[in-house]
Amino acid sequence: METIATRLAILPFPQIDPVIFQIGPLAVHWYGLAYVAGILIGWYYARRLVQNTSLWRNGEPAATLAQLDDFLLWAAGGIVLGGRIGYILFYDLGSVLENPIRALEIWNGGMSFHGGFLGTTIAMIVFARRNGIAIWSMFDIVATVVPIGLFFGRIANFINGELWGRLSSMPWAMVFPTGGPFARHPSQLYEAALEGLVLLTVIAWFIYRRHALKSPGLVTGIFVLGYAASRIFVEFFREPDAQIGYLAGGWLTMGMLLSLPMALAGIWAIARACRAAVAAA
Repeated sequence: METIATRLAILPFPQIDPVIFQIGPLAVHWYGLAYVAGILIGWYYARRLVQNTSLWRNGEPAATLAQLDDFLLWAAGGIVLGGRIGYILFYDLGSVLENPIRALEIWNGGMSFHGGFLGTTIAMIVFARRNGIAIWSMFDIVATVVPIGLFFGRIANFINGELWGRLSSMPWAMVFPTGGPFARHPSQLYEAALEGLVLLTVIAWFIYRRHALKSPGLVTGIFVLGYAASRIFVEFFREPDAQIGYLAGGWLTMGMLLSLPMALAGIWAIARACRAAVAAA
C-alpha cells in the first residue's frame, strides 16, 4: 500500500542488483568491486604523487614506486581484516558470539571504517619501519588516497540498500527496500560526497597549492579531522545500527563516539606538523 511518505519520495530508489554477475557458486558483488576499485585507483594516485618530486621536501619522495607496489597487498589486508574485525567488535559482537560463521559473512553487516582505519594504520607502521620510510610521510601518502575508497564504498552501500538514513520528507528522500514503507535520507550518498569527493578535493588543494606533503603529518591530520567532522555531521541523518541504537539522549550514535577521538587526533596531528615545519624553517 502506498503511503503519503512514499509519495513524497520524488527520487525512486534504483533497484540495482547487488550482484554484478554470477557464475555457478561464484558471485561478484558491487561491494567487493568497490574495494578493488578504491584500492587500485588509490594506488595509481599515490604513484602519481611519488613521481611528482616538486611536492616533496628537497625534491625527495618519501617512498619509491616499488615500495608502493609492495604496500598494495599490506593495505588490502589492513582494510579488509581491520574493517571486518572492527565491525564485529564495535557493532555486531553479540550476533557473532552466537553464530561464529557470521564473522565471515562480510555481506551481512559489512565493514567498519574505524576498524579498517586501525588495521591500515598498523600495516603502515610495520611496513614503514621494515622499509626505512618516515612513518608520518607514509601516513600522508595513504591519507591522500583513502577518500577514493570511501567514495566507492559508500556508493556500494547505497546500491546494496543498506546503512540508510533517518525518516525524511525532503524531496530527495527515498524508500529503501529494507527500510520499511517510509522515505529516508540517502545518507550513504551524503557520506560519499563529504567523506569522498569533498575530502579528496580539500586534501588535493592542500597538496598542490600549499605543498602539504612537505610538512609530514599535515595531510594525515587534515584527513583524520575532515573524516571525523564529516562522519559526525552525517550521523545526524543516518539511522543508527538496529542492534545498538542510540547510545544516549536519542541522538548520540556509535559512529559519533568513535569519530570524536579521531577529530582530536586530527587536530593534534595538524598542530604537530605545523610546529615541526616552523622549527625546520
